[in-house]
Amino acid sequence: MRKEDLEAMDFEELWLLHEELTKVLAEKITAEKQELEKRLSQLYRLDQATPDERTLEPSAPVRRKYPKVIPKYYNPLRPSETWSGRGKQPRWLVAALQSGHVLEEFKIPEKTEASDTSTNEQEHS
Repeated sequence: MRKEDLEAMDFEELWLLHEELTKVLAEKITAEKQELEKRLSQLYRLDQATPDERTLEPSAPVRRKYPKVIPKYYNPLRPSETWSGRGKQPRWLVAALQSGHVLEEFKIPEKTEASDTSTNEQEHS
C-alpha cells in the first residue's frame, strides 16, 4: 500500500486498518513467542540430559575409560579405608603423617607369585 493511498483514506478507514494490523501483529508475535519457548524447552531438556541422551551433539568427544586403580595404602585403624596414591591424600593419612608416621608404614603388602606358589605347595603337602 502506498503512502498516497493512506493519505486519501478518511479517519474511520484508517482506524479499521490500524485495528486489523494490530490483530495480525498480535497473532504473529504470539506464534513467534510459542516457537521460541518450544526451542528453549528443547535446549533446557538437552542441557539436563545425560551425555548418552544428547543426540544433537554427535561430534562431542567420548571420555576414555580408565582401568580401576588398586589401592596402595590403607588405614590400619580402619582397613576398609584405602588410598590409591593418586590425588589428594585422605584425612586419616594426612593426620598420621603429621604425627610423625612415614608413608611406607601404610603400604599394602603386594602379593607376589613366588609367595603364592610356596603357600599353595605347603597346603598340598
